Amino acid sequence: SSADDEYILRVSNLSVKLQNQVILNDVSFYVKKGTTLAILGPNGAGKSVLFKTLLNLLPYTGKIQWMSKVRIGYVPQNISVSNIPISVKEFLSIKDRDKVENALALVRLNDKKMLNKSLEVLSSGQLRRVLIAWALIDEPDVLLFDEPTTGVDIDNEEPIYRMLDDMKWKQGITILLITHDVHIVKEYSDYLLALNKCVTFFGESKMIMNLETQRKIFGEPVCVERPTGEA
Repeated sequence: SSADDEYILRVSNLSVKLQNQVILNDVSFYVKKGTTLAILGPNGAGKSVLFKTLLNLLPYTGKIQWMSKVRIGYVPQNISVSNIPISVKEFLSIKDRDKVENALALVRLNDKKMLNKSLEVLSSGQLRRVLIAWALIDEPDVLLFDEPTTGVDIDNEEPIYRMLDDMKWKQGITILLITHDVHIVKEYSDYLLALNKCVTFFGESKMIMNLETQRKIFGEPVCVERPTGEA
């Protein structure tokens, strides 16, 4: 039905335990097609674990329902590229040589000189763009973007979020992005999932300007405890 087509992802009562530690507790949210969901939370809140779980890389209890035949692109926080003498073109050609130039154009790196640059000489902002291009070669419906926690200054970062926003509008890509920046949430996302092992807030991003919402997100973590049952 068309109502179901609206949701690219629905997550219900998702819990993740690693080495007997509860990392995510009873997390429920949805993502509508063609929107951007920002995932905000302190370090250790389970944000990157949530991505790995959505990619089916970790065991979990609960329900993760992706739209059928969905193609997912994943942009990791960072990759270690020191001592990899491989050019941008060679790196992206590992996936599909024919799509390299188009992917680089989408991330606005369509300078011919860029193709032959070695990954290890790129600035952090350029490397981010190359990693996004890598994800885009698969022509994904949805992009999971894990914000780099180190090495990208805000001046470099803002254009990347503007670019992602542009892709949402022009290519109709759905975006899930992990961030710790309230400004990014406000400017570049439609929905906000605030996590601190459990959901502290889920709703429209503009609600982050609301004091009550801020108290939920940044105040004392109030997780609604309920028995999770043995996984």
